[in-house]
Amino acid sequence: MEIFLNPNTWVALLTLTFLEIVLGIDNIIFISIVTGKLPEEERKKATRIGLFLAMFMRIALLFGVTWLIAMKKSLFSIDFGWFSADITGQALVLLIGGLFLIYKSTKEIHEKVDHKGEEEAQLNTSSRKKSFSGIILQILMIDIIFSVDSILTAVGMTNGVEGALIIMITAVVISVGIMMLFAVPVGTFVNNNPSLQILGLAFLILIGFMLLTESMHLSNAQLAGQYVGAIPKGYLYFAIAFSVCVEFLNMKMRKHTK
Repeated sequence: MEIFLNPNTWVALLTLTFLEIVLGIDNIIFISIVTGKLPEEERKKATRIGLFLAMFMRIALLFGVTWLIAMKKSLFSIDFGWFSADITGQALVLLIGGLFLIYKSTKEIHEKVDHKGEEEAQLNTSSRKKSFSGIILQILMIDIIFSVDSILTAVGMTNGVEGALIIMITAVVISVGIMMLFAVPVGTFVNNNPSLQILGLAFLILIGFMLLTESMHLSNAQLAGQYVGAIPKGYLYFAIAFSVCVEFLNMKMRKHTK
């Protein structure tokens, strides 16, 4: 294709692919934890199917990008005096997604502390099938939540670039392929280290809170007369990277001590 002869196309493609991979880290953590409930022989299958379906869903959202942009329009307004907001479609998706992440992560932490994972390993065949389809549904749901923000960012980055839709679709396919390659080994490593599971769930709670503030920011929400600002993603990812490095050092020290 002629568009790939343009250097700007390759710059945009590499940038978007890197962006999708970075944003996909959240997905990999979530997928690793929810698929950990399945029998070991089904985890890889659930991960691949979930990511494969998510890829087509993201491409479908790219074709419906006009609809996504229209979601910036206010759906309804609320005003309680101390809190007011003009709720948009994008804000509503992020709000629901943030609440879902906080609820799901908190529930998973509670189950792991109560050692309920051993009971789930003894499910019968019919229950496992139900659990398998439920986990695929959860993977798709969390991907929808993260896709809205990443796709709108991608649209802004490729605005004015020739063949923008083709570039975005290519970036999605490449990033999902890379995620498929690393999701299973990362999931195995996370599931073999309970401390990393708890750390990952704590990250998801932080990301859920970030989505809540982002939804309020998009709605121009005011709390006690002050506008609610979005939390810079760089701060959050720096905190996550720092915590992971500290945990790896702790793991190395524990291994050395043993």
